[in-house]
Amino acid sequence: MPTLTAVILAWGDEPVLEESVHAVLASEGLDVDVVLVDNGCTSDAVARLRDVPGVTLVEPGENLGFAGGCNLGARQASGANLAFVNGDAVVRPDALARMVDHLDESVGLVSASLRLYDDPDTINSAGNPVHYLGLSWAGGLGDPASQHAEVADVASATGAATVCQADRFAELGGFYETMFAYCEDTELSLRCWQRGWRVVYVPDAVVLHRYEFSRNPLKLYLVERNRDLLLLTVLASRTLALVAIPLVAFELAVLALAVKDGWARQKLAGWWWLVRHAGLVRRRRREVQGARRVPDSALVPLLTGDVTPGVPGLDVPPILRRISRAYWAAASRAV
Repeated sequence: MPTLTAVILAWGDEPVLEESVHAVLASEGLDVDVVLVDNGCTSDAVARLRDVPGVTLVEPGENLGFAGGCNLGARQASGANLAFVNGDAVVRPDALARMVDHLDESVGLVSASLRLYDDPDTINSAGNPVHYLGLSWAGGLGDPASQHAEVADVASATGAATVCQADRFAELGGFYETMFAYCEDTELSLRCWQRGWRVVYVPDAVVLHRYEFSRNPLKLYLVERNRDLLLLTVLASRTLALVAIPLVAFELAVLALAVKDGWARQKLAGWWWLVRHAGLVRRRRREVQGARRVPDSALVPLLTGDVTPGVPGLDVPPILRRISRAYWAAASRAV
């Protein structure tokens, strides 16, 4: 029977954490255990799980972020396969086994059919699209699950419910811990594709997610900083040059929006971080580019020129979507 360790992080009040852990332990068709990383749980949920058979509790004493917490949990894992499951996500009994069934030498990551916790027939994510300017969002959010019923290659897995082989995760170096949180699943997925390993969405691996879209100053800072960090380290030089003009225009547009909405300080802080850590960015870029086996020309079909986040209030004007699609259609041919 395949072995799998599920890494689950606990942060904040975590009202679904116990349900999440027990659902993983009840998984069918696998020998499963859980590594629970306490990233700063503010309720007694972690304490109630401390002595549950099959659960190993790791207490770093500080919030390591999603990337650092997952990597720490993975280092404690004993299974040949790894799952990363959000503390607010509940796996169906056969979900993890179905995901493991799709792991082979050609596959780096498997992404679940993430459904809304209170509406299990509605998609939260069917794999995440990635825009050529580094934007990524929950693919298919709000769609009927029946519209995403086929196994498919996707640009990015969702970090809320992902499975991979433990040795392959280690070979990739895990999540990029400098990112702390946000965009780290996109970055890992694109590095998978660069190594020649597919990222696959499995529709019958159903995971319910207590999803709530939120924005706060720290999240806005991390999302914007990490998006730029991803582009600067993952894209090849030629691709970076081709997207430079729309990237500068987009950055200025985001800054204008940030000024309007009151988070310009966070946007500017992201730019300043990149300037102050230019040496780190260069070293990371050399590391990522040196490990790749597939050129960007093979990855172009994965990236989209459209922006369809499906979140109220984040709609992009149709004219800008048309311009973005047209630019990428032309630029991608030169990659």
